[in-house]
Amino acid sequence: MVKGTSRRVIVVDSPDPKLFEQAIFIVKNEAFTKEGVTSQQVLGEACRIAQGYAARQTGQPPFWRRIPRWTWIAAGAILLAAVLLAVFLL
Repeated sequence: MVKGTSRRVIVVDSPDPKLFEQAIFIVKNEAFTKEGVTSQQVLGEACRIAQGYAARQTGQPPFWRRIPRWTWIAAGAILLAAVLLAVFLL
């Protein structure tokens, strides 16, 4: 049970509905009391954050993350064998 609590909430529709339907931002009470901050600026910031999150999630992972784990293990084993072979032969 919640008594005497009021929150300002911004609900932003998803720029990419494949990921999520809506983003919900709970705004601090002090956000609008700061000098020069308008509700449009707060809304714009919420939209920017939601779009940035969607863009990061739909991007392709870096090259080294697309290589399967077994390939890294095999490459490490080959490298270790080459180093040990070089050490024992010299």
